[in-house]
Amino acid sequence: MNRLQLELHRLYVPQGPEDAGGEAGEPGMIQAGGRVRAMVLELARPADWGAVSKVWQGVQTDLDLPAPAIAVSGTDGYQLWFSLLSPLPAPVAGDFLEALRLRYLGGIKVDRVSLLPAPDATSPPLIRHARPVPGPQEISGHWSAFVAPDLAPMFADEPWLDMPPNEDGQSRLLSRLKSILPADFQHALELLRSARTPQLPELALENSLTDGLGAGPLDPRAFLLGVMNDETVALGLRIEAAKALLHDTTGSGRR
Repeated sequence: MNRLQLELHRLYVPQGPEDAGGEAGEPGMIQAGGRVRAMVLELARPADWGAVSKVWQGVQTDLDLPAPAIAVSGTDGYQLWFSLLSPLPAPVAGDFLEALRLRYLGGIKVDRVSLLPAPDATSPPLIRHARPVPGPQEISGHWSAFVAPDLAPMFADEPWLDMPPNEDGQSRLLSRLKSILPADFQHALELLRSARTPQLPELALENSLTDGLGAGPLDPRAFLLGVMNDETVALGLRIEAAKALLHDTTGSGRR
């Protein structure tokens, strides 16, 4: 293996005899048991470094985790690649990424954010993962690549490279990164979980849900419907609103 391949294996590829090349992801990214070392958060359509940088900074300052790698996807987005020292089950990795999304990207439409690994809906119970970086795009010929934090804003309009990135440069970027220790991951996940249920009215006000409900006292049912149907609200809170509406409906039926 060359130096870039060594760095990619050091950070993202599960090691040891169980490394079986993955279930529905790229070779080596997913163990046969569905465990992963790489977690990828992508924001696209369009690429928005201002939003992604909040996640990149937040995991370091708020959660005291190592900086993830920054990548341009080769198409229309930015990616953050998190490295785990020890493989974790894909659902646990997904829970962590969803908690990050709720905390730092809760005001962004869900369909713009990709969290990988994720279940492959086309062939359950398989798992899909991110395409390796760096890599070419089949149609456009553009390349995905890891980029330095100070250069990341330059790719907002064109989140790709027109030619293959320099392998030595890519390996140098990765060589500065560290993997997340198991204890640090667990601590960060607990912090995220404890902070992922803010008061529903406060979040609703932040997202201007009351704009379409008129002035004066709010009807509770209309308010909950507004929360449930607003795609800018974090998915977990929309689910809680739906549960509250269901409880209200079933409760009324019993009276």
